[in-house]
Amino acid sequence: MRSLWAGVSGLQAHQIAMDVEGNNIANVNTSGFKYSRANFSDMLSQTAKIATAPQGNLGGKNPMQVGLGTEVNSVTRIFSQGSVQATGKSTDLAIQGDGFFVVSADGGNTYKYTRNGDFVFDSNGNFVTNNGLVAQGWVRDPQTGRIDTSAPIQNIQIKPGLTTPAKPTSQVNIKANLNAGNLIENMSKMETTDRFDVLFNAEGKAFNLKDNQGIVVTVNGTQKEFHFKQSNPASPNDANDGYFTTVEDLRQDLEAFLKTQSSSATVTVNDQGKFEIKNPAGGSNLDILVGSFSDANTAENELFTQAMTSLSGSLPTGSSGSKTSQLINAATHASSIDIFDSLGSKHTVRLEFRKAEYQYDNNNTKVGVAWNIKISVPAPGDIGGTPDPNVINGQVIFNSDGSLASYTPTSITYTANNGSSPNQTILLELGHANKFDGLTSFDSPSNTAGISQDGFTGGDLDGIRIDQSGTLIGSFTNGRSFGLAQIAMAKFTNNIGLESDGGNVFVQTANSGEPVIGQAAAGGRGFVQSSSLEMSNVDLSRSLTQLIVIQRGFQANSKTITTSDQMLNTLLQLKQ
Repeated sequence: MRSLWAGVSGLQAHQIAMDVEGNNIANVNTSGFKYSRANFSDMLSQTAKIATAPQGNLGGKNPMQVGLGTEVNSVTRIFSQGSVQATGKSTDLAIQGDGFFVVSADGGNTYKYTRNGDFVFDSNGNFVTNNGLVAQGWVRDPQTGRIDTSAPIQNIQIKPGLTTPAKPTSQVNIKANLNAGNLIENMSKMETTDRFDVLFNAEGKAFNLKDNQGIVVTVNGTQKEFHFKQSNPASPNDANDGYFTTVEDLRQDLEAFLKTQSSSATVTVNDQGKFEIKNPAGGSNLDILVGSFSDANTAENELFTQAMTSLSGSLPTGSSGSKTSQLINAATHASSIDIFDSLGSKHTVRLEFRKAEYQYDNNNTKVGVAWNIKISVPAPGDIGGTPDPNVINGQVIFNSDGSLASYTPTSITYTANNGSSPNQTILLELGHANKFDGLTSFDSPSNTAGISQDGFTGGDLDGIRIDQSGTLIGSFTNGRSFGLAQIAMAKFTNNIGLESDGGNVFVQTANSGEPVIGQAAAGGRGFVQSSSLEMSNVDLSRSLTQLIVIQRGFQANSKTITTSDQMLNTLLQLKQ
């Protein structure tokens, strides 16, 4: 009786289905587990009559077949995404999307693949599963400092007690604005080399002196005019030319004129940034009057005249008093940053900017502004300055739109004189010509938006975190963080074709396709979520319902066998 054997095949098939579902339920809490499904198919049928085609008036006949039972022709693993559970363990990894972690038990000669991201570091620093399989990926090259993901994968190992050596500073980057406006916020003592066309009064308003503007000074009835020139036609040391460009020019001219009336007269710039006239013993009395030009063709600069008129008054010879102008300021700005030498020692570099002069074209139209830059380091550091080795000077020139035109110096050579490597070259990245990516000069307050350098002191590994690309980022005690290694991920054309090898890992088969190994979150591979594990994708409600379905199928097939037995028993009873 064929039905007897059909029932037996049904029992066998449902027993396999029960085994598959039991395994699913057993692994309901196995991280990264993917449930399986038993697929039934009928067995070869016995054909009693074949099909015939219609002939004449006689219709065609269908085949007559009797089935011989069922079988489990495949067990399909379902690779749907499991839920992600936060664990709080930084080396736990979950894959969101397609792909597998690559692990090896023999140094990378053969690979296995897993969705279970329960990794730890062993005593040698290997990044391993709980079964001791070492995760595969790419390790940082200590020479280049890069992780080359185009290289062959290897064991991921981070040596215990890892340190990072000091890196001497090779570049300083600055992003700042130097105020181009007619008002300044930062007041400072002027210097004798400052030009009057970029100086400001006590209220921070720019004088903006133009050619031939200036003051008239009368001393004891003798009058002399002092005219500003953007470019002094005579030598700056000519004290009788009546022209001035810088503070020192005007100071020398004023003093020379006053000495024609009193041999003891002196003109200085005091530590408050004011012109100061004194008349000690040995000279004559001074009666001073400072005013503006009477020539109607010469425009008066009221701000400058007001700043200087307070020099007016009487100074008897031998007097202990003095006459001072109002405060005269320069537009300044400063920034400082710590740099590192080859030993990892920290040193401060200070950059001081001082508005120097406006730039004009051939039509005497203002087309930009220049700022002096003073770069200094504390002793015993040496940056090759003359006469002071701790200081070098340069200049920054801006275009009329506030963009950077040019600057000098573009680098400094630093020697710390503390046993570190001498002649350390440090590039000064202040921006690119005709662009706004570094220093700018707009009509807005001077400020430093950003200043950075690329050096650091040595440090010890303090902790590791893992980002979405699977990069193990080390944090060091010197505040630095960089990638130490990157976990490789494999993607297969046919995941279902993988073969389970126990221990929650799979191996490649002829029908899975070759693994395509690369970075996470690229090439169709999922991204990595740290401090998390992917839970089993077993759905208990589905599995328990499936148990009922399998049980009923098993019972029904057993009824087929008992019923067939009863029929055979009836047949045997015919002889009686």
